[in-house]
Amino acid sequence: MTYKILSTSPSFGYYAPEPVEYLKNHGCEVELVPQGKKLSEEEIIEKAREADALIVGVEKISELVIEASKNLKIIAKHGAGVDNIDVEATSGRGIAVINAAGANSDAVADLTIGLFLSLARSIPFADRSIREGSWPRVVGTQFNEKILGIIGLGQIGKKVVKRASCFDIKILAFDIMKDKAFAQKWGINYLSLDELLTESDFVSIHIPLGPSTHRLIGEKELRLMKKGAFLVNISRGDIVDEEALYRALQEGVIGGAALDVFADEPLRESLLFRLDNVILTPHMGGYTYEALKETGMICARGIIDALEERQ
Repeated sequence: MTYKILSTSPSFGYYAPEPVEYLKNHGCEVELVPQGKKLSEEEIIEKAREADALIVGVEKISELVIEASKNLKIIAKHGAGVDNIDVEATSGRGIAVINAAGANSDAVADLTIGLFLSLARSIPFADRSIREGSWPRVVGTQFNEKILGIIGLGQIGKKVVKRASCFDIKILAFDIMKDKAFAQKWGINYLSLDELLTESDFVSIHIPLGPSTHRLIGEKELRLMKKGAFLVNISRGDIVDEEALYRALQEGVIGGAALDVFADEPLRESLLFRLDNVILTPHMGGYTYEALKETGMICARGIIDALEERQ
């Protein structure tokens, strides 16, 4: 039997071919939506109508898409968070939803540290200045021996801890689920969100998006932070109020911010473009060959297991 697999993810199969080969070797026809093409809901409905399985990125998979896909048995998220999938609708139809939580955690943790160092030393600004013919005196801040606050001490947060520990840094954490054994081993103090924001020199966000975390970081929270503090959001764009962040950066309420995720993606217009104390990257946290291969293989194996009723 031949199974029809549709991937609307912009990265599945394009950088690591092994997952596509795996699906084809298990009797699947695989259609990849061209990179750079953002499908409307109507286009997704039309393409997914005959699909046995979907592989998705951050595009919204609504109840209408699910109801129109009569053969659909499984949706695989090519990533971690499934907030873009109507899981209530899938449950009603008996459609499995899987993700690849943790598969890209090393890649995301690496980028988190890279963004902190880039913020602290104004690396993008320095590079841009030289290219424009300037030779500025760029005075930065050291990352070592500071206080790092981690919002969300899950798989990614813990890997950030392990990387940051070599900088002799004090680590604070906020999470509704507390891993006391890990915290004790790595000398981490759990605090309330307000306390963490008040005390930290660097803050990174590693939590899923949901009703309780939507715009968790807003005007009030930003104004709790130290004047020279740096914020990194590498989780979901809607966790941070981007307009409030713009005001905080423009007014010098905090020292700087780096965003790999945004409320609307791809980001085409933003007040943040006007600022030198913000670094913007194109949702590339999980984009390494190693992470994409592993994430893709988790999706591919999960799909075959579901279609062959081994899940």
